[in-house]
Amino acid sequence: MNGAPSPAPSDGESASTLAARVRATPMPWLWSFVGAALVGLATAAVFGFAIAGNVVETALVFAIFMVFVGLGQMLVITAGPGNIDLSMPSAIALSGVLGVQWMKGADGLIAAGIAVALAVGVLVGIANYLLIRALRIPPIIATLSSSFIIQSVAITQSRGMPPPPPALQAFATGRLLGVPNLTWIALALSVALALLLHRTVAGRSLSALGQNARAAWLAGVKVERVRAVTYVLSATIAAFTGLLLAAVSGGAALDMGVEYMLISVAVVVIGGTQVTGGKATVAGVWGASMFLYLTNAILNAVGAGAGVRSVVYGLLIIAVVVVAGGRPAR
Repeated sequence: MNGAPSPAPSDGESASTLAARVRATPMPWLWSFVGAALVGLATAAVFGFAIAGNVVETALVFAIFMVFVGLGQMLVITAGPGNIDLSMPSAIALSGVLGVQWMKGADGLIAAGIAVALAVGVLVGIANYLLIRALRIPPIIATLSSSFIIQSVAITQSRGMPPPPPALQAFATGRLLGVPNLTWIALALSVALALLLHRTVAGRSLSALGQNARAAWLAGVKVERVRAVTYVLSATIAAFTGLLLAAVSGGAALDMGVEYMLISVAVVVIGGTQVTGGKATVAGVWGASMFLYLTNAILNAVGAGAGVRSVVYGLLIIAVVVVAGGRPAR
């Protein structure tokens, strides 16, 4: 990998050749940042630089939640074909509800509420893995099924919800050096995961698992242990996201994680992580999150509904998979 850019395709270059070049790009995450920059320029051209600046500033708060869920989903998808976590929305809801309930609006109980929320994530991750491992249920079915159970538990615990403690709300909406506190937290988590994935034995084991599970097992990788930790980390990140969402919005809601099911997959795929597993890109999650948030802002500005936005996200995922994925259909 010398980092040299590939030459631009000629006018007569075939789609298969272009797809091959995209797959061979040393920095696949770069395309997500290019897309975010183009959408930002389009926003400035249509609505003016002042409004575009406000949109970008807002993105540093609300697009950060896309980063959080994207990082968790990225770990699961990196574990290999078929691995996905569809229980994220329910984990977000349950952890937000229980965490805020436990805090009871008191600043002195913030640490206990955070511990409860993270414990919810750990339990959800373990439950997902046990469904996959012990009952041999495909991950997409296992995590979707568990999401219904988790959501039902959240419904039973959502009565009489107190507001988040004032100190937690102040921190979640506060800034440090002009940058939102949530952005600093996401940066710290991203750096930690990047070091884990690219500088540790655990990260290399996850990459090996994603590329070829049997070969990784023959090489001495504790395949099932790595897969279990991956699902636990994903659910724990989702749980932490739920608590932060509740703090920013002034309270926990049962539907606050619904929109992140598709988005968590979209930012991973658009960000350059291989959908077949084995290769993750933390930077791409950031670029894709900014790209999707700015795209969402434009769609909202033109009056597009939630259904239209979901269609756009789906088409973007399909386009990226077709261009950067397998061979074109004959």
